[in-house]
Amino acid sequence: MKVFVCATCTVDGGFVDVMRDGLPNLNVISVDCMSGCTRAQTVAFRSPGKVAYLFGDITADDMVDLQNFAQLYQASQDGTFADARVLGNLRTKAIARIPG
Repeated sequence: MKVFVCATCTVDGGFVDVMRDGLPNLNVISVDCMSGCTRAQTVAFRSPGKVAYLFGDITADDMVDLQNFAQLYQASQDGTFADARVLGNLRTKAIARIPG
């Protein structure tokens, strides 16, 4: 699984370090603009053969939900969930769910 963090959303691009600290066992990658500028800070989760997710308005306060999502996403067969409530507050921060 890869986690992409927009470096353009923050002035110094430092949010990637917050994500790396919070998700130390995942491949967290800093990328240029992901076109979620109206909902900065954007973060995407992608895994081969699974639906990809793009979230916006992410802050360090979302880390517990991000950690939970990462575990559920990794354990899922195709990246989909029958009930969005398992995403916690991330369900209101989802910008896109992209077919795998």
